[in-house]
Amino acid sequence: MTGGGGPRAALRAPDPGEGSPASGPRPSLRLPGPGVRRLAPGLLAAVLLAGCAAGTTEAAPDTAATPGASAATGAAAAPDLSRAPAGRTPAGTLLVADFGGDTVTFVDPGPDGSGEGGAPIASVKAGTAPYGLVVGEDGRAWVATAEGVAVLDTRRRTRLALVPYATESGPVTTGEYRGGGMGIAMAPDGKHVYVGVNVPGGDGAVEVIDTATREVTGTAAVGLRPFDVDVSPDGREVYATGHDSFDVTAVDAASLETRRMEVAPYGTEGGLGSWLKPHYAVVRPEDGKLLLPFEGERLAVLDPRTGEVTVEPMTADTHQHGAALALGGTLLVVGTGPIGAEDDDPSLTVRNPDGTERIVPLDGPHEDVAVSRDGRTAYVTGGFTRDGYWNGITVVDLDDEGSEPIRLKAGNRPLGIAVL
Repeated sequence: MTGGGGPRAALRAPDPGEGSPASGPRPSLRLPGPGVRRLAPGLLAAVLLAGCAAGTTEAAPDTAATPGASAATGAAAAPDLSRAPAGRTPAGTLLVADFGGDTVTFVDPGPDGSGEGGAPIASVKAGTAPYGLVVGEDGRAWVATAEGVAVLDTRRRTRLALVPYATESGPVTTGEYRGGGMGIAMAPDGKHVYVGVNVPGGDGAVEVIDTATREVTGTAAVGLRPFDVDVSPDGREVYATGHDSFDVTAVDAASLETRRMEVAPYGTEGGLGSWLKPHYAVVRPEDGKLLLPFEGERLAVLDPRTGEVTVEPMTADTHQHGAALALGGTLLVVGTGPIGAEDDDPSLTVRNPDGTERIVPLDGPHEDVAVSRDGRTAYVTGGFTRDGYWNGITVVDLDDEGSEPIRLKAGNRPLGIAVL
């Protein structure tokens, strides 16, 4: 989410897993109001089964690799401290959340941000298993971790604080089902940060952090696994995408009153075991509507004023996760790879405002995407939540359709990403 005087980038946290083929009961959905409700005990097991795929396990960060991948796979890339600039971090540096560790990594994207010759240059401790992050105009980054929201000075590459959650989300753990912060966004005026908190076995929450005091000032109940959070262009509403509850919850930024809007273009059959759930969203600035891609086949367009969902066709035909808007309203969507025998391979969809699409093939699984300030380059993270992730970023030239994507080493299972 961008806005005058507000954040430069609001990057969403990765998908904590699709449903396994095992089906389960549809979770009860919350009534509007603050606080966090718990699921009935009988649903806890179903939640834990709702992984990305049957038999999915947490791969060791230093062993997973994609067949045929470049040297960016394998062991986590150690920062080259000899390349780290003295003093302030240069504009255009990439910041990634190291879900495979407890740090964020600063990455030099190479000359003109092209990826050529780029490399990690520094890492800073943030907290266990960081997912999403957002960077304000003042250079402070807010990183959603399992422990709390880390506050970083990106210019000097130091951690300033760790804001604990008000919501009880269980013990601090790692892995795709861990409790704690997931999606995170900033108000257009930069005065508040909104973080989606996952509560294993229960409904999630959106917590409001005052950026001046670095304290949680309010909490609102939202759907299951709120790993994506966005803010309306006027800052009046916050939107939490509930992956396992097939919904977007609108939170009034002033009163914290909530209303649920179902987003299920394939229906809700399969409940927690379904693959066909909402993942990431972006807010279209000109009309405030939310764009939610599904399976490289359907783009759900949600009008938050009415709750009405319209569907537009997409063409990548692959499971999709991260999304971002580039200059001119171009929509970028990350295709993670197939979930079925007839699905296509990983890709980046470049969708023009008129609905025409260009599909850029990617090598191996990917998760999220950010765009350079000039809108000419996309950076796609390889730290996928399922097996097969890799420790790098794919750099895509959005202007030159004939150019080949470049793979760039980057951190330890990089997920959330921002351009500084």
